[in-house]
Amino acid sequence: MRSTWPQRPGLPAESRALHFIGEDFAPHARVRAALNARSDIVPPVRSPIPRWVVAGALCLVAGCATAPPIAPTREAPTTAPSEPAPPAATQSPPTDDHTPPRMNTIRPEFTQATTTFALDLFRRVAQQDADKNVFISPANVAIALAMTANGARGETLQAMLATMGNEGATLDGLNADYAALQALLRRDDPGLVLTIANSLWARAGVPFNADFLQRARRFYAAEISELDFTQPNAPGVINGWVSDKTNGKIPDLVDDIPEDAVLFLISAIYFNGAWQTPFNAELTQDLPFNLLDGSQKQTPTMFRSGTFEYLKGGDFQAVRLPYTGDTLRMVVFLPDAGRTLAEFESMLTSENWATWRTQFAPQQGELFLPRFKATYNIALNDVLQAMGMAAAFDPSKADFSGMRPIPPTIFISSVRHLAYVEVNEAGTEAAAATSVQADTTSAGPIEDRFTMRVDRPFCFAIEDSSTGSLIFIGAIVEP
Repeated sequence: MRSTWPQRPGLPAESRALHFIGEDFAPHARVRAALNARSDIVPPVRSPIPRWVVAGALCLVAGCATAPPIAPTREAPTTAPSEPAPPAATQSPPTDDHTPPRMNTIRPEFTQATTTFALDLFRRVAQQDADKNVFISPANVAIALAMTANGARGETLQAMLATMGNEGATLDGLNADYAALQALLRRDDPGLVLTIANSLWARAGVPFNADFLQRARRFYAAEISELDFTQPNAPGVINGWVSDKTNGKIPDLVDDIPEDAVLFLISAIYFNGAWQTPFNAELTQDLPFNLLDGSQKQTPTMFRSGTFEYLKGGDFQAVRLPYTGDTLRMVVFLPDAGRTLAEFESMLTSENWATWRTQFAPQQGELFLPRFKATYNIALNDVLQAMGMAAAFDPSKADFSGMRPIPPTIFISSVRHLAYVEVNEAGTEAAAATSVQADTTSAGPIEDRFTMRVDRPFCFAIEDSSTGSLIFIGAIVEP
Protein backbone atom coordinates (compact mmCIF):
# COMPACT_ATOMS: atom_id res chain seq x y z
CA MET A 1 0.00 0.00 0.00
CA ARG A 2 1.28 3.47 -0.88
CA SER A 3 0.88 6.42 1.43
CA THR A 4 -0.23 9.84 0.15
CA TRP A 5 0.61 13.26 1.47
CA PRO A 6 -2.14 14.49 3.78
CA GLN A 7 -4.57 16.95 2.20
CA ARG A 8 -5.41 19.88 4.46
CA PRO A 9 -8.23 22.45 4.11
CA GLY A 10 -7.08 25.80 2.79
CA LEU A 11 -3.67 24.53 1.66
CA PRO A 12 -2.95 23.92 -2.05
CA ALA A 13 -1.99 20.32 -2.80
CA GLU A 14 1.19 21.49 -4.51
CA SER A 15 2.44 23.43 -1.47
CA ARG A 16 4.24 21.79 1.46
CA ALA A 17 7.36 22.85 3.37
CA LEU A 18 10.39 21.46 5.11
CA HIS A 19 12.17 23.38 7.86
CA PHE A 20 15.72 23.05 9.14
CA ILE A 21 16.89 24.31 12.51
CA GLY A 22 20.52 24.28 13.70
CA GLU A 23 21.87 25.31 17.10
CA ASP A 24 25.05 25.71 19.04
CA PHE A 25 24.57 26.27 22.68
CA ALA A 26 25.92 26.33 26.20
CA PRO A 27 24.54 26.69 29.71
CA HIS A 28 23.65 29.88 31.54
CA ALA A 29 24.40 30.39 35.22
CA ARG A 30 20.73 29.91 36.00
CA VAL A 31 20.85 26.33 34.73
CA ARG A 32 24.19 25.31 36.19
CA ALA A 33 22.36 23.36 38.89
CA ALA A 34 20.58 21.39 36.19
CA LEU A 35 23.91 20.62 34.60
CA ASN A 36 25.30 19.37 37.90
CA ALA A 37 22.38 17.02 38.20
CA ARG A 38 22.94 15.45 34.78
CA SER A 39 25.15 12.41 34.64
CA ASP A 40 26.05 12.91 30.96
CA ILE A 41 27.59 16.37 31.37
CA VAL A 42 30.59 17.21 33.51
CA PRO A 43 30.35 20.82 34.75
CA PRO A 44 33.71 22.36 33.98
CA VAL A 45 33.80 25.17 36.50
CA ARG A 46 31.96 26.42 39.54
CA SER A 47 32.74 30.05 38.83
CA PRO A 48 31.06 31.93 35.92
CA ILE A 49 31.98 30.47 32.54
CA PRO A 50 31.99 31.56 28.91
CA ARG A 51 28.71 30.52 27.29
CA TRP A 52 27.91 30.06 23.65
CA VAL A 53 24.37 29.57 22.34
CA VAL A 54 23.49 29.49 18.65
CA ALA A 55 20.24 28.60 16.89
CA GLY A 56 19.29 28.70 13.22
CA ALA A 57 16.58 27.50 10.87
CA LEU A 58 16.53 26.32 7.26
CA CYS A 59 13.11 26.11 5.57
CA LEU A 60 12.43 24.15 2.36
CA VAL A 61 9.10 24.25 0.50
CA ALA A 62 7.75 21.10 -1.20
CA GLY A 63 4.81 20.05 -3.34
CA CYS A 64 2.54 16.98 -3.23
CA ALA A 65 3.59 13.42 -4.03
CA THR A 66 3.41 9.86 -2.85
CA ALA A 67 6.06 7.44 -1.63
CA PRO A 68 6.30 4.47 0.73
CA PRO A 69 6.45 5.70 4.32
CA ILE A 70 9.12 4.74 6.82
CA ALA A 71 7.28 2.86 9.55
CA PRO A 72 8.12 4.36 12.97
CA THR A 73 7.75 2.82 16.41
CA ARG A 74 5.18 4.59 18.56
CA GLU A 75 6.52 6.30 21.66
CA ALA A 76 4.46 7.65 24.55
CA PRO A 77 4.02 11.43 24.53
CA THR A 78 5.37 13.70 27.20
CA THR A 79 2.73 15.78 28.99
CA ALA A 80 3.31 19.02 30.86
CA PRO A 81 1.33 19.06 34.14
CA SER A 82 -0.31 22.44 33.55
CA GLU A 83 -0.85 22.21 29.80
CA PRO A 84 -2.96 20.10 27.44
CA ALA A 85 -1.29 16.90 26.37
CA PRO A 86 1.06 17.50 23.44
CA PRO A 87 0.69 15.43 20.30
CA ALA A 88 2.39 12.09 20.31
CA ALA A 89 5.83 11.80 18.77
CA THR A 90 7.01 8.55 17.30
CA GLN A 91 10.56 7.45 16.71
CA SER A 92 11.88 5.13 14.06
CA PRO A 93 13.74 2.13 15.49
CA PRO A 94 17.51 2.29 15.80
CA THR A 95 19.54 0.66 13.09
CA ASP A 96 22.91 -1.05 13.10
CA ASP A 97 24.47 1.97 11.37
CA HIS A 98 22.99 4.56 13.77
CA THR A 99 26.40 5.35 15.24
CA PRO A 100 28.39 7.60 12.89
CA PRO A 101 31.70 6.29 11.60
CA ARG A 102 34.67 7.40 13.69
CA MET A 103 37.85 8.79 12.16
CA ASN A 104 40.97 10.03 13.91
CA THR A 105 42.01 12.69 11.42
CA ILE A 106 40.58 15.42 9.23
CA ARG A 107 41.75 15.72 5.64
CA PRO A 108 43.67 18.97 5.01
CA GLU A 109 41.47 19.62 1.98
CA PHE A 110 38.37 19.44 4.15
CA THR A 111 39.86 21.82 6.71
CA GLN A 112 40.62 24.26 3.88
CA ALA A 113 37.05 23.93 2.60
CA THR A 114 35.40 24.56 5.97
CA THR A 115 37.71 27.51 6.72
CA THR A 116 36.99 29.10 3.34
CA PHE A 117 33.24 28.70 3.89
CA ALA A 118 33.41 30.00 7.47
CA LEU A 119 35.31 33.17 6.63
CA ASP A 120 33.34 33.89 3.45
CA LEU A 121 30.07 33.53 5.36
CA PHE A 122 31.27 35.74 8.20
CA ARG A 123 32.62 38.49 5.92
CA ARG A 124 29.32 38.72 4.07
CA VAL A 125 27.24 38.70 7.25
CA ALA A 126 29.49 41.28 8.93
CA GLN A 127 29.28 43.53 5.85
CA GLN A 128 25.49 43.26 5.87
CA ASP A 129 25.27 44.22 9.57
CA ALA A 130 28.35 46.41 9.94
CA ASP A 131 26.79 48.50 12.71
CA LYS A 132 25.78 45.54 14.89
CA ASN A 133 27.40 42.93 17.09
CA VAL A 134 27.67 39.86 14.87
CA PHE A 135 28.03 36.30 16.14
CA ILE A 136 27.57 33.11 14.13
CA SER A 137 28.66 29.50 14.15
CA PRO A 138 30.00 28.59 10.70
CA ALA A 139 30.44 25.00 11.88
CA ASN A 140 26.77 24.82 12.77
CA VAL A 141 25.64 26.27 9.44
CA ALA A 142 27.95 23.90 7.57
CA ILE A 143 26.67 20.83 9.42
CA ALA A 144 23.10 21.95 8.71
CA LEU A 145 23.81 22.37 5.01
CA ALA A 146 25.69 19.06 4.85
CA MET A 147 22.69 17.22 6.30
CA THR A 148 20.39 18.97 3.85
CA ALA A 149 22.71 18.21 0.92
CA ASN A 150 21.92 14.52 1.37
CA GLY A 151 18.53 15.26 -0.16
CA ALA A 152 19.91 17.32 -3.05
CA ARG A 153 20.73 16.01 -6.51
CA GLY A 154 22.13 17.29 -9.80
CA GLU A 155 23.00 20.97 -10.13
CA THR A 156 21.46 21.75 -6.75
CA LEU A 157 23.83 19.35 -5.00
CA GLN A 158 26.83 20.66 -6.91
CA ALA A 159 25.91 24.26 -6.04
CA MET A 160 25.60 23.40 -2.35
CA LEU A 161 28.93 21.54 -2.36
CA ALA A 162 30.66 24.44 -4.11
CA THR A 163 29.21 26.97 -1.67
CA MET A 164 30.51 24.90 1.24
CA GLY A 165 33.95 24.71 -0.36
CA ASN A 166 33.59 21.01 -1.22
CA GLU A 167 33.27 21.31 -4.99
CA GLY A 168 33.63 17.91 -6.67
CA ALA A 169 33.08 15.92 -3.47
CA THR A 170 30.73 12.96 -3.32
CA LEU A 171 27.97 12.66 -0.74
CA ASP A 172 29.73 9.69 0.80
CA GLY A 173 32.92 11.71 1.09
CA LEU A 174 31.12 14.76 2.47
CA ASN A 175 29.29 12.70 5.08
CA ALA A 176 32.45 10.88 6.13
CA ASP A 177 34.24 14.21 6.59
CA TYR A 178 31.46 15.71 8.70
CA ALA A 179 31.10 12.53 10.75
CA ALA A 180 34.83 12.72 11.47
CA LEU A 181 34.62 16.42 12.34
CA GLN A 182 31.77 15.89 14.79
CA ALA A 183 33.56 12.97 16.43
CA LEU A 184 36.79 14.94 16.85
CA LEU A 185 35.07 18.08 18.13
CA ARG A 186 33.19 16.29 20.88
CA ARG A 187 34.65 16.73 24.37
CA ASP A 188 33.52 15.57 27.79
CA ASP A 189 36.33 16.52 30.14
CA PRO A 190 36.56 18.46 33.39
CA GLY A 191 36.74 22.08 32.32
CA LEU A 192 35.65 21.49 28.73
CA VAL A 193 32.46 20.03 27.28
CA LEU A 194 31.42 20.09 23.64
CA THR A 195 28.59 17.87 22.47
CA ILE A 196 26.70 17.63 19.18
CA ALA A 197 23.14 16.32 18.88
CA ASN A 198 20.88 16.09 15.82
CA SER A 199 17.21 15.25 15.37
CA LEU A 200 14.61 15.09 12.61
CA TRP A 201 10.90 15.73 13.19
CA ALA A 202 8.58 14.66 10.35
CA ARG A 203 4.92 15.50 9.91
CA ALA A 204 2.83 12.42 10.69
CA GLY A 205 1.92 10.54 7.51
CA VAL A 206 4.50 12.26 5.28
CA PRO A 207 7.05 9.76 3.94
CA PHE A 208 10.70 10.39 3.08
CA ASN A 209 13.23 8.25 1.24
CA ALA A 210 14.74 5.56 3.43
CA ASP A 211 18.25 6.35 2.17
CA PHE A 212 17.91 10.02 3.17
CA LEU A 213 16.83 9.08 6.69
CA GLN A 214 19.49 6.40 7.04
CA ARG A 215 22.24 8.83 6.10
CA ALA A 216 20.96 11.26 8.74
CA ARG A 217 21.15 8.46 11.29
CA ARG A 218 24.48 7.01 10.27
CA PHE A 219 26.60 10.10 9.68
CA TYR A 220 24.87 12.59 11.99
CA ALA A 221 23.44 10.23 14.65
CA ALA A 222 20.09 11.96 14.11
CA GLU A 223 17.08 10.99 16.20
CA ILE A 224 14.16 10.57 13.79
CA SER A 225 10.65 11.19 15.10
CA GLU A 226 7.15 11.55 13.65
CA LEU A 227 4.88 14.28 15.02
CA ASP A 228 1.33 15.47 14.36
CA PHE A 229 2.01 19.06 13.34
CA THR A 230 -1.73 19.90 13.31
CA GLN A 231 -1.94 19.80 17.09
CA PRO A 232 -1.54 23.18 18.83
CA ASN A 233 1.09 21.85 21.22
CA ALA A 234 3.31 20.41 18.48
CA PRO A 235 5.79 23.32 18.74
CA GLY A 236 6.07 22.60 22.46
CA VAL A 237 7.22 19.04 21.77
CA ILE A 238 10.03 20.26 19.52
CA ASN A 239 10.86 23.09 21.90
CA GLY A 240 11.05 20.61 24.74
CA TRP A 241 13.82 18.76 22.91
CA VAL A 242 15.60 22.01 22.10
CA SER A 243 15.25 23.26 25.67
CA ASP A 244 16.69 20.04 27.03
CA LYS A 245 19.69 20.20 24.70
CA THR A 246 20.28 23.86 25.55
CA ASN A 247 19.73 23.29 29.28
CA GLY A 248 16.80 25.70 29.18
CA LYS A 249 18.64 28.52 27.43
CA ILE A 250 16.53 28.35 24.23
CA PRO A 251 13.06 27.28 25.41
CA ASP A 252 10.98 28.72 22.55
CA LEU A 253 12.86 28.32 19.29
CA VAL A 254 9.74 27.29 17.33
CA ASP A 255 6.92 29.81 17.77
CA ASP A 256 4.48 27.97 15.54
CA ILE A 257 4.44 25.44 12.73
CA PRO A 258 3.20 26.73 9.35
CA GLU A 259 0.59 24.67 7.56
CA ASP A 260 3.07 23.83 4.81
CA ALA A 261 5.83 22.55 7.12
CA VAL A 262 6.57 18.85 6.80
CA LEU A 263 9.96 18.38 8.43
CA PHE A 264 12.19 19.92 11.12
CA LEU A 265 15.83 18.88 11.36
CA ILE A 266 17.68 20.13 14.44
CA SER A 267 21.44 20.17 14.88
CA ALA A 268 22.86 21.19 18.25
CA ILE A 269 26.39 21.93 19.47
CA TYR A 270 26.92 22.47 23.18
CA PHE A 271 30.11 24.17 24.36
CA ASN A 272 31.10 24.83 27.95
CA GLY A 273 34.72 25.85 28.51
CA ALA A 274 36.86 27.33 31.25
CA TRP A 275 39.84 29.52 30.49
CA GLN A 276 43.15 27.74 30.88
CA THR A 277 44.37 30.84 32.71
CA PRO A 278 41.56 32.76 34.39
CA PHE A 279 41.04 36.48 34.57
CA ASN A 280 41.08 37.77 38.15
CA ALA A 281 37.64 39.25 38.72
CA GLU A 282 39.09 41.65 41.31
CA LEU A 283 41.10 43.32 38.54
CA THR A 284 38.06 43.96 36.34
CA GLN A 285 37.19 47.65 36.17
CA ASP A 286 35.01 49.97 34.12
CA LEU A 287 37.02 51.48 31.26
CA PRO A 288 35.95 53.46 28.17
CA PHE A 289 35.16 51.54 24.97
CA ASN A 290 35.17 53.55 21.74
CA LEU A 291 32.00 53.05 19.70
CA LEU A 292 31.55 53.35 15.94
CA ASP A 293 29.92 56.79 16.20
CA GLY A 294 32.90 58.22 18.07
CA SER A 295 31.29 58.18 21.50
CA GLN A 296 32.53 56.15 24.45
CA LYS A 297 30.84 53.65 26.73
CA GLN A 298 32.05 52.60 30.16
CA THR A 299 32.49 48.82 29.97
CA PRO A 300 33.61 46.22 32.56
CA THR A 301 37.06 45.30 31.28
CA MET A 302 39.04 42.24 32.37
CA PHE A 303 42.81 42.29 32.77
CA ARG A 304 45.59 39.73 32.56
CA SER A 305 49.34 39.96 32.26
CA GLY A 306 51.88 37.25 31.54
CA THR A 307 52.88 35.17 28.58
CA PHE A 308 50.45 34.92 25.67
CA GLU A 309 50.54 33.51 22.17
CA TYR A 310 50.64 36.84 20.39
CA LEU A 311 50.76 38.15 16.83
CA LYS A 312 51.47 41.68 15.61
CA GLY A 313 50.21 41.89 12.06
CA GLY A 314 50.64 44.77 9.66
CA ASP A 315 47.44 46.52 10.77
CA PHE A 316 46.25 44.57 13.80
CA GLN A 317 47.13 42.76 17.03
CA ALA A 318 45.93 39.26 17.90
CA VAL A 319 46.13 37.05 20.96
CA ARG A 320 45.12 33.46 21.67
CA LEU A 321 43.32 32.52 24.88
CA PRO A 322 43.20 28.74 25.31
CA TYR A 323 40.52 26.90 27.22
CA THR A 324 41.27 24.04 29.56
CA GLY A 325 42.79 21.18 27.58
CA ASP A 326 44.59 23.53 25.15
CA THR A 327 42.76 22.34 22.02
CA LEU A 328 39.94 24.90 21.93
CA ARG A 329 40.89 28.55 22.08
CA MET A 330 39.57 32.03 21.52
CA VAL A 331 41.48 34.26 19.11
CA VAL A 332 40.93 38.00 19.57
CA PHE A 333 41.79 40.39 16.71
CA LEU A 334 42.11 44.13 17.37
CA PRO A 335 42.56 46.48 14.38
CA ASP A 336 45.20 49.14 14.94
CA ALA A 337 44.06 52.63 15.94
CA GLY A 338 43.00 54.45 12.80
CA ARG A 339 41.96 51.23 11.03
CA THR A 340 38.31 50.22 10.85
CA LEU A 341 36.81 46.88 11.76
CA ALA A 342 35.50 46.57 8.19
CA GLU A 343 39.02 46.96 6.83
CA PHE A 344 40.23 44.12 9.02
CA GLU A 345 37.26 41.92 8.14
CA SER A 346 38.10 42.28 4.46
CA MET A 347 41.45 40.62 5.26
CA LEU A 348 39.75 37.52 6.68
CA THR A 349 40.52 35.08 3.89
CA SER A 350 41.46 31.43 4.22
CA GLU A 351 44.93 32.21 2.87
CA ASN A 352 45.56 34.92 5.45
CA TRP A 353 44.07 32.77 8.20
CA ALA A 354 46.41 29.88 7.37
CA THR A 355 49.40 32.25 7.39
CA TRP A 356 48.44 33.95 10.64
CA ARG A 357 47.99 30.60 12.43
CA THR A 358 51.70 29.88 11.95
CA GLN A 359 52.90 33.29 13.13
CA PHE A 360 51.73 33.39 16.74
CA ALA A 361 54.60 33.23 19.23
CA PRO A 362 54.90 33.38 23.04
CA GLN A 363 55.40 36.92 24.26
CA GLN A 364 55.06 38.78 27.55
CA GLY A 365 52.35 41.37 27.62
CA GLU A 366 49.19 42.83 29.07
CA LEU A 367 45.65 42.24 27.83
CA PHE A 368 42.61 44.39 28.53
CA LEU A 369 39.50 42.56 27.26
CA PRO A 370 35.91 43.70 27.87
CA ARG A 371 33.35 41.34 29.23
CA PHE A 372 30.69 41.08 26.56
CA LYS A 373 27.33 39.60 25.79
CA ALA A 374 25.60 39.65 22.42
CA THR A 375 22.58 38.21 20.67
CA TYR A 376 22.29 37.98 16.91
CA ASN A 377 19.50 37.02 14.55
CA ILE A 378 19.83 36.95 10.76
CA ALA A 379 18.11 35.56 7.69
CA LEU A 380 20.83 33.97 5.56
CA ASN A 381 18.86 33.62 2.33
CA ASP A 382 20.57 36.43 0.44
CA VAL A 383 24.03 35.61 1.78
CA LEU A 384 23.88 31.93 0.80
CA GLN A 385 22.45 32.71 -2.62
CA ALA A 386 25.25 35.22 -3.23
CA MET A 387 27.75 32.53 -2.19
CA GLY A 388 26.49 30.24 -4.97
CA MET A 389 23.42 28.43 -3.65
CA ALA A 390 20.83 30.30 -5.71
CA ALA A 391 19.61 27.11 -7.42
CA ALA A 392 18.60 25.60 -4.07
CA PHE A 393 16.26 28.57 -3.46
CA ASP A 394 14.72 28.56 -6.95
CA PRO A 395 11.55 26.42 -7.23
CA SER A 396 12.08 26.08 -10.97
CA LYS A 397 15.65 24.76 -10.61
CA ALA A 398 15.97 23.13 -7.17
CA ASP A 399 16.35 19.35 -7.10
CA PHE A 400 15.89 17.75 -3.69
CA SER A 401 14.62 14.46 -5.09
CA GLY A 402 16.95 12.63 -2.71
CA MET A 403 14.53 13.48 0.09
CA ARG A 404 11.47 12.01 -1.63
CA PRO A 405 10.28 11.27 -5.20
CA ILE A 406 9.38 14.15 -7.51
CA PRO A 407 6.98 15.68 -8.01
CA PRO A 408 6.72 17.57 -5.66
CA THR A 409 9.47 20.12 -6.06
CA ILE A 410 11.37 20.92 -2.87
CA PHE A 411 13.33 24.13 -2.57
CA ILE A 412 14.83 26.20 0.24
CA SER A 413 12.51 29.04 1.18
CA SER A 414 14.26 30.58 4.18
CA VAL A 415 17.38 30.27 6.30
CA ARG A 416 17.44 31.85 9.77
CA HIS A 417 20.35 31.91 12.21
CA LEU A 418 20.05 32.94 15.87
CA ALA A 419 23.01 33.32 18.20
CA TYR A 420 23.85 34.28 21.77
CA VAL A 421 27.26 34.74 23.37
CA GLU A 422 28.51 35.77 26.81
CA VAL A 423 32.14 35.91 27.94
CA ASN A 424 33.44 36.65 31.43
CA GLU A 425 36.22 35.83 33.90
CA ALA A 426 36.19 32.02 34.10
CA GLY A 427 38.78 29.95 35.91
CA THR A 428 39.57 26.75 37.76
CA GLU A 429 42.48 25.47 39.81
CA ALA A 430 43.53 23.25 36.90
CA ALA A 431 43.71 26.32 34.67
CA ALA A 432 45.83 28.16 37.20
CA ALA A 433 48.23 25.20 37.38
CA THR A 434 48.52 25.21 33.61
CA SER A 435 49.41 28.88 33.66
CA VAL A 436 52.49 28.06 35.70
CA GLN A 437 53.67 25.87 32.83
CA ALA A 438 53.14 28.80 30.45
CA ASP A 439 55.39 30.91 32.64
CA THR A 440 58.27 28.52 31.88
CA THR A 441 58.31 29.71 28.26
CA SER A 442 61.20 32.08 27.65
CA ALA A 443 60.06 35.68 27.40
CA GLY A 444 61.51 38.31 25.12
CA PRO A 445 63.37 41.36 26.38
CA ILE A 446 61.37 43.92 28.31
CA GLU A 447 61.08 46.25 25.31
CA ASP A 448 59.20 43.48 23.45
CA ARG A 449 56.34 43.42 25.93
CA PHE A 450 53.05 44.20 24.28
CA THR A 451 49.92 45.90 25.52
CA MET A 452 46.68 44.95 23.82
CA ARG A 453 43.90 47.24 24.97
CA VAL A 454 40.66 46.03 23.38
CA ASP A 455 38.84 49.36 23.72
CA ARG A 456 37.35 49.60 20.24
CA PRO A 457 35.44 47.26 17.86
CA PHE A 458 37.14 43.89 17.49
CA CYS A 459 36.77 40.41 16.02
CA PHE A 460 37.02 37.09 17.81
CA ALA A 461 36.80 33.42 16.93
CA ILE A 462 36.71 30.07 18.68
CA GLU A 463 38.77 27.47 16.87
CA ASP A 464 39.70 23.86 17.48
CA SER A 465 43.47 23.61 17.12
CA SER A 466 43.44 19.86 16.49
CA THR A 467 41.09 20.05 13.49
CA GLY A 468 41.52 23.68 12.43
CA SER A 469 37.73 24.08 12.58
CA LEU A 470 36.27 27.55 13.14
CA ILE A 471 33.41 26.77 15.51
CA PHE A 472 32.34 30.35 16.30
CA ILE A 473 33.28 33.74 14.89
CA GLY A 474 32.01 37.20 15.72
CA ALA A 475 32.54 40.95 15.75
CA ILE A 476 31.78 43.17 18.74
CA VAL A 477 31.10 46.85 18.12
CA GLU A 478 29.41 47.51 21.47
CA PRO A 479 30.05 45.19 24.45
